[in-house]
Amino acid sequence: MSVLNAAQRKAVAELLRVSPVADELGRRFETAGHELHLVGGSVRDALLGELGDDLDFCTDATPEQTLAVVQGWADAIWETGREFGTIGLQKNGLRLEITTFRAEAYDGVTRNPVVRYGKSLLEDLERRDFTINAMAVSLPGHVFTDPFGGLADLAAKMIRTPAAPSLSFGDDPLRMLRAARFAAKLRFTVDESVVSAMSAMSADLDRITAERIRDEFTKLMTGADPIAGLRLLVDTGLADRFLPEISGLKLEIDEHAQHKDVYEHTLIVVQNAIRLEGADGPDFVLRMAALMHDVGKPATKAVGRDGRVSFHHHEIVGARLTKQRMKALRYPKDVISDVVELVALHLRFYGYGRGEWTDSAVRRYVTDAGPLLTRLHRLTRSDVTTRNRRKAANLAADYDALEERIARLQAEEDLARVRPDLDGNAIMELLGLPPGPVVGQAWRFLKELRLDRGPLSRDEAEAELFKWARDNGHLPS
Repeated sequence: MSVLNAAQRKAVAELLRVSPVADELGRRFETAGHELHLVGGSVRDALLGELGDDLDFCTDATPEQTLAVVQGWADAIWETGREFGTIGLQKNGLRLEITTFRAEAYDGVTRNPVVRYGKSLLEDLERRDFTINAMAVSLPGHVFTDPFGGLADLAAKMIRTPAAPSLSFGDDPLRMLRAARFAAKLRFTVDESVVSAMSAMSADLDRITAERIRDEFTKLMTGADPIAGLRLLVDTGLADRFLPEISGLKLEIDEHAQHKDVYEHTLIVVQNAIRLEGADGPDFVLRMAALMHDVGKPATKAVGRDGRVSFHHHEIVGARLTKQRMKALRYPKDVISDVVELVALHLRFYGYGRGEWTDSAVRRYVTDAGPLLTRLHRLTRSDVTTRNRRKAANLAADYDALEERIARLQAEEDLARVRPDLDGNAIMELLGLPPGPVVGQAWRFLKELRLDRGPLSRDEAEAELFKWARDNGHLPS
């Protein structure tokens, strides 16, 4: 029995897992005189034994004809992709997308694809991004179609294009970024001809909208091995088109480890962060913060009289650069805020081991981190990449001690919700004030006092409030 037939049997066996839905749908199209094929990532994932609940199909039927076939059969139908030839539907908990054979191209100027319907399965497969995504299985017949050697590339863990890479990327420059994404997701090697085309055509990525780049990059960062994808982006110049700060790190020598540049250090930090995610991963916010945590170093580099390199306040500059870059990529505000805050806080831990932190400093550390505290723990630990075992062990011990101290204070106080010992209503009642800015000033004073001294009794809090009010002219002295 040949390898091909064995793979076909595996694909069919995986298809049977979602039967009778797939075959039933195929029979409906067959009865209506149309072809239907499971295609693209669904076939790839089936061959890898990872077929999920989102299935992609292609057909010679137009969207209008597809709607006629599925009306009354699907549990739900949506037409948001109709202008691109796609009809979406739900059946028995499965999400299905059915797309008319396409011959998609870019005109080299506009940023969105020009959709033209194709006439055959072969034409549809030839326009797909990579050979591993250019395989199809007919329904209900289960005939396996692989005109470009996708099965062999899947076995070799190789990423190639069905057509010449220059033609494929000329049609859709986003495919260059997608090659890096699949390298990260599948741990596959990208063919040399594809890498060469990515380098030669990297500027074409500028034709693609920020939103499409963002979505591909996010998938890359949450893949199994984002380091491989990141290296490919930097080496081909693609990173320079939408994330130049990362390439810029290659020029900066880290004062803590002068045998390697900040770029290599950053990739190690990302890898460390992934390892610390545990069962919680993949965590895009943590990974992105790890990637961006040192991007402020190029702008803050200074060489002292003793020849030592320093990057004072690079966390502040890095937070600003991170915010600008993520805004340009159209990330949601809450995601930007979380990543920026982690970048800004990533150096706060250093100095703890010198015994300078009071309980007040620990409270502020926890309060400033807020819901990001667990991520900040992981990012800070990930940032230790020194090869000096004694130094690494000392830093780990210091952070263990800090976490233990936080746990102790958490047990004594509710650090996650530090509030003044008197709320706004009590402040207004005690001082005889109406709502207004003075109440807010008093509230912030009591909040700072709470951070410095810990919980106060009611009498202590009232006494401090009256003293503050007299000192600031809000009560008679």
